[in-house]
Amino acid sequence: MRVAEALALARARGLARLDAQLLLTLRLAKPRSWLLAHDDAELPAAVEQQFRASLAQRLDGVPMAYLSGEREFHGLSLAVTPAVLVPRPDTETLVDWALEGLAGRSRPRVLDLGTGSGAIAVAIGHARRDAQVTATDIDAAALALAQANARRHGVRVEGLLGSWWQPLAGRRFDLIVSNPPYIAEGDPHLPALRHEPRHALTAGVDGLDALRLIAAAAAGHLEPGGQLLLEHGADQGAAVRALIAAGGMQGQETRRDLGNRERCTGGMVGSA
Repeated sequence: MRVAEALALARARGLARLDAQLLLTLRLAKPRSWLLAHDDAELPAAVEQQFRASLAQRLDGVPMAYLSGEREFHGLSLAVTPAVLVPRPDTETLVDWALEGLAGRSRPRVLDLGTGSGAIAVAIGHARRDAQVTATDIDAAALALAQANARRHGVRVEGLLGSWWQPLAGRRFDLIVSNPPYIAEGDPHLPALRHEPRHALTAGVDGLDALRLIAAAAAGHLEPGGQLLLEHGADQGAAVRALIAAGGMQGQETRRDLGNRERCTGGMVGSA
């Protein structure tokens, strides 16, 4: 099989041209420009076999990030595996807000609950080298990946294994951020996300279980004037504002994502 034939096969089976080119560049370890200049090149048998396997996976909905092992987030290249959610551009809204909230603070203590790939923790730590960043996750493989991503970018991240507040007794922070699971069980979008870890996606009948747990205890882990910022579903802004208020925090505010949907809500503990 030649390069042009491989790309034609992918298009015939319904794969977008760019995805087909990316899959082939991954297996050949060549840039896209090489494909365009060598469309008559014969593929080694092993590469053809790998390409066909990757093509089948991509057509089955496996995220490109899992096939490539990489994803860009907030200008940083991160390693990604099926142990974690694929970082989304909309989550950059949370990082930008966090960095805004840290302005003027010296050596801030930052906590990322349920860090997954470490995208949020690493992005904050990379932008604020003086920050003392802690990241937790219930999954050891996810936590190891987050710390590997931190090392990749020269960021120091303290990793703690455990569920939400469990490994954080007595700890307080200036900023707490989290992109927890917030999809309702039975949501019609879940089949399209079937290759990503279910425990990182769903949180109870209404999708608010993790957000409830985080908001209820956050004030006890924040310094005076400290801030909690949470990512959530586009239809959950009002509910999360109420949860933050019920948790004893003030100044509830919601920010919108790149698609102008309510995506992140925050509150703060009053100053002493």
